Amino acid sequence: MNRLASIAFLAFVCLFVHGVNAAETNSLVWHAKKGEIEARISKLELAEALETIAAQTGWRVFVEPRMKQTVAAKFGPKPAGEAMKMLLGSTSFALIPQTNGSASLYIFRQNQAAATERIQPRTAAKAIPNELLVQLKPGVKPEALATQLGAKITGRIDGLNAYRFRFEDAAGANAARQFLERNDDIASVDSIFVVERPQHPEAVNAPPLPAFVLKATPAPEGGTLVIGLVDTAIQRNESMNGWLLPSIGVAGPVELSDTVPTHGTSMLENLLRAYGQVPAGQQTAPMRVLPVDVYGSGGSTSTFEVALGIQEALNAGATIINLSLGGTGDSQFLHNLIQQANARGVLFVAAAGNTPVTTPTYPAAYPEVIAVTATDNKGQLANYANRGEFVDIGAPGGSLVHYGGKTYYVSGTSSASAYITGLAAGLTANTGKKPQEIGAKLIEMMPLKTVAKP
Repeated sequence: MNRLASIAFLAFVCLFVHGVNAAETNSLVWHAKKGEIEARISKLELAEALETIAAQTGWRVFVEPRMKQTVAAKFGPKPAGEAMKMLLGSTSFALIPQTNGSASLYIFRQNQAAATERIQPRTAAKAIPNELLVQLKPGVKPEALATQLGAKITGRIDGLNAYRFRFEDAAGANAARQFLERNDDIASVDSIFVVERPQHPEAVNAPPLPAFVLKATPAPEGGTLVIGLVDTAIQRNESMNGWLLPSIGVAGPVELSDTVPTHGTSMLENLLRAYGQVPAGQQTAPMRVLPVDVYGSGGSTSTFEVALGIQEALNAGATIINLSLGGTGDSQFLHNLIQQANARGVLFVAAAGNTPVTTPTYPAAYPEVIAVTATDNKGQLANYANRGEFVDIGAPGGSLVHYGGKTYYVSGTSSASAYITGLAAGLTANTGKKPQEIGAKLIEMMPLKTVAKP
């Protein structure tokens, strides 16, 4: 534990757990210099406690799969081994120091070798420090307010009176936030969180898949079921053009590869293949996909662009919206937008996240969204997939896509989300039922074989 002892600061974390009263705050403190832990935990699921321990100590933490228990303990600074006994009770564990790296913690029932599931550290949401999302009440002029605050307006969401304010530094943003929260002209002020870019699919050494062929039914004016695909930009090709509405981009221009499919293109093919699995019915509303690029050429996007992309999809008539993306940032503005659209009958489907933790991923964790995790080829929870209590449904996480005469493999809860969206679109189009009714039925029909709760 030499490396741990060399850390020169005190790490402190307060955990606010769903279902726990605000007065029952759970906290864990790691005293790095002395290698001691203190805790004030009223009630915490094992997985959540281990995620926090991994984040605060730097330990590599492994647990036997499907272990469940509640952690409750209150004690002052104790040596790490003694603290773990007080936290875990009768549960077996081994804390093994490493000479040239982090210690390893194993939690198991009987055999240490059974502790094979790696616990990922609980990470804090990445807010953009010098930016705010400001929603104004009607009649307030954003330019005058920005000048008063020393900010620049770098984005806006028409129809919602919402603006992206950028300040010179974090101190300016913090001072402005305090002013805005006391200002009667402001409807809301919110942080803007980073949303990382999904990974590209990987080429595989396999015979090329047959080209995707699924004929689109002609769509009469005003009679189309619109699916919003809020993602990276897509590459258009002849086999899919009949299914597509003109693309919308909210994050600037992007140059697309001629050889490697984008994440958005892969999700589109997954969605359409799932749609094609639904037996044709009365075809009350021919389906079309509206691609909305919220990434542009950037390595990441933000909750502002995601909200803007959703609003553009809603403006274009989308009644099912797929969000094969997400992050740990909980944006109240984005949640409000989803709540309002949900109240009008829009179905939202989102990826639960590709780390095997219980930490909420947004927007999937919002109650109005179907949160989709990934299953393996046995129909069980995939070892890389989020299994938090917010998860609603599991779907195949691995799929092959065809692009440029080559076969690519794409995996993750993104693929699972696109699959569920495709099924929902097919069932909506071919039964005449409402999207939210179909979504509820899918959750009922496709339970996880392994419960997704910690």
